[in-house]
Amino acid sequence: MTDTEQNPQNELVPPKKKGIARLIAATRYSVQGLRSAFATEEAFRIEVCVLLVMTPVALYLGQSRLEQVLLVGVLLLLMIVELLNTAVEAVVDRVGADFHPLAKAAKDIGSAAVLIAMIFVAFVWGMLLL
Repeated sequence: MTDTEQNPQNELVPPKKKGIARLIAATRYSVQGLRSAFATEEAFRIEVCVLLVMTPVALYLGQSRLEQVLLVGVLLLLMIVELLNTAVEAVVDRVGADFHPLAKAAKDIGSAAVLIAMIFVAFVWGMLLL
């Protein structure tokens, strides 16, 4: 059996793992999610590259620990928003390939969240470094 089983009503039952075993399983699922996003989402791959390049730049240019945290933190926030957008898109695609206005709205809103996160990155970097 897998970590998630189904009961007779065909509903998912939460994993029965507790404590450290649950933490290990959750970490494994998170790593699988990161791998999936990296393998399937070009935008996420680009953002990973930006993070890898800009983190050392942020640590060098930030004049205080707070500035360094803000510069790196907004990049991580962008990645979090991208992952959530990817999850929304996956769920919408799973429901069906037929056009539906709500499916379009969900994808567009997720994309808008990524855009706002990108603007926030530009704003924070601009305010701290210019």
